[in-house]
Amino acid sequence: MRDMMWTYATILFLLSEARSMNPGTNQNTSVNSNTSSTKYFVVRNVTFNLGSEVNLTCGNKTWTDMLYIVWNIDLHYRNRLCLIGFRNYDGRNTCKNGKSLRNTSSAQSYLRIQNFSENDVGLYMCESVYRGGAENYEIHVGITVPPNISAWLESKDNKMVAVCTAQGRKPAANISWSHMGNSSIVKTMIGSEDIFIESRLELLEGMDTENLSCIIRHPFWKDEQILVPKLKKGFVPWLYILTVVVIIMLLAGVLFYAQKKLITLRRCKQSETSPSKSPPTEDMEEVEPYASYVQRVNSIYNSSVELFT
Repeated sequence: MRDMMWTYATILFLLSEARSMNPGTNQNTSVNSNTSSTKYFVVRNVTFNLGSEVNLTCGNKTWTDMLYIVWNIDLHYRNRLCLIGFRNYDGRNTCKNGKSLRNTSSAQSYLRIQNFSENDVGLYMCESVYRGGAENYEIHVGITVPPNISAWLESKDNKMVAVCTAQGRKPAANISWSHMGNSSIVKTMIGSEDIFIESRLELLEGMDTENLSCIIRHPFWKDEQILVPKLKKGFVPWLYILTVVVIIMLLAGVLFYAQKKLITLRRCKQSETSPSKSPPTEDMEEVEPYASYVQRVNSIYNSSVELFT
């Protein structure tokens, strides 16, 4: 019996929505069917930040005046349908993904969504019936996701170019630079879901890139995001290559000179520490015949002297 009651309430709500609503327009219209009954039909478009806590209201009546409230939710994620309702202290929830009915301190009902994500985007239709009338809401709920941002420096036609990009869902980000160059080119690419924005700034010759920054603004952030572009990893411009080559050649020259000087010092040290050479000794075989010859001459001379004396 209880399921039939919920089914009847849901069907009645959908039929009234089909007759009375024009999706995609903002309106707040009241229709008086008689002096004691009033119906309000409201269409609203809202957007929430990724990861935020969302509270959706369906009128401002309190539970003392309300008879029942039903939320029919059509989620874009996999076209999923679910229902959340409450009547006479009896609740029903087929969503089971972090959505629940809550009451404020003043007993006003609201739908709470914790940690809002892509899976919660969709159409939220609500009907609240109270004594004396009813309120119907069609709320188109969207999401704001921060873009992926990056910045770098690159060389093009022997000129330095600063690049800044932002890729994400709608709305699009806004990109600006802290310094102006020769020219700035902004390219925007819109896909089925994502928006890609690229800003290229041609730098003036001799410009100090340390003081250059890319400024990105997006509704998701309260403050602007600032990026300082750096040379891309693996990118080495010709000027840096030339500088590295010169440094390597200088180091090689210094190393060669130092090595040559070290070899010379080692040779000098070895010559100073080597023992002194002894005088050469004559070959005994050559000295002995000469000595015997001198001895014979001396003996003959001595004999001659003795004969004449």
